[in-house]
Amino acid sequence: MKRLEVLFNSYQSKKEKEMSDEITKEEIAQNYTAMGHSVDLLNEGKPEGMEDDEWTDTVSRNVEHLQLMVAKDYWTNEDMAAVNKAIADNK
Repeated sequence: MKRLEVLFNSYQSKKEKEMSDEITKEEIAQNYTAMGHSVDLLNEGKPEGMEDDEWTDTVSRNVEHLQLMVAKDYWTNEDMAAVNKAIADNK
């Protein structure tokens, strides 16, 4: 009986993890919008008054964010051309 309970709990935990990994269409849209914000920031260039090292750090964080996001497997027909260009231009 104890073994069955352990197996059930393991299955239940795995199912909960799978459910928590699911993403809604709204979340996908929000993530795509956030990627657009990073692209815009990178394309606008260093803001006046920002220190060079701060800008370098900002670029690095945003490129990393875009690289992580573009690699997600839930994208369907979203246009990633601007995202890929921003990554390539700022690597």
